[in-house]
Amino acid sequence: MTGARRTGHDPVVNVACIVVAAGRGERLGEGRPKAFVEVGGRPLVWHALRAASGAARVTHVVVVAPDGFEGDPALGGAVAVVPGGATRQHSVANGLAALPGDTEVVLVHDAARCLAPSQLFDAVAAGVLAGHDAVIPGLPVVDTLKVVDGAGRVTATPDRTELRAVQTPQGFRRTVLERAHAAAVERGDTDAPDDAALVERIGLPVHVVAGHSDAFKVTRPQDLLLAETVLARRAAAV
Repeated sequence: MTGARRTGHDPVVNVACIVVAAGRGERLGEGRPKAFVEVGGRPLVWHALRAASGAARVTHVVVVAPDGFEGDPALGGAVAVVPGGATRQHSVANGLAALPGDTEVVLVHDAARCLAPSQLFDAVAAGVLAGHDAVIPGLPVVDTLKVVDGAGRVTATPDRTELRAVQTPQGFRRTVLERAHAAAVERGDTDAPDDAALVERIGLPVHVVAGHSDAFKVTRPQDLLLAETVLARRAAAV
């Protein structure tokens, strides 16, 4: 999963993927870090790494792991592993610091979105290679959303046609992502919901490409059941 694997795509551009697997996942109630909860007989992070390393454009993979799990077999011997931080933002920064010097494009992927297909990684990377500073996958929002104040009163109803449910992997020019993280440190900003938000906060545009229904986030026990269903569907299609 490491090394500059060359394909017919953009042969001089190195695309690295940081797989963030350091979250505790307390809502799953499994008593272990979320990325190491199993689905289909394998930890979530194993599935995420398989997708990342299977992407044609990805040349290097770094995993950000929780303390004590850096040598877990699920991470594979060929993957560079670094420790996580106190926040997701800190964990991504640790992953950034571990990338090879010649990396030009960075994908950031949450291991909890373990079934995002390899094609989604390639689509996001292609968007950055086409000239965008930041690219994120998103799906149209199907529910009606309300803005609610602290007293429980609805203050606005956004037009859902302008809304997207955002997923990972998210892709960036390396220099842009590093600049966004450095600016966040200067501001004392630690609460960004994702890396795209950090890029927005330095005033740069973020481009959206089509997401994928399989790139849902495993957060609750019922999400594990959905993941099992997706894996069974894929196995039946082979």
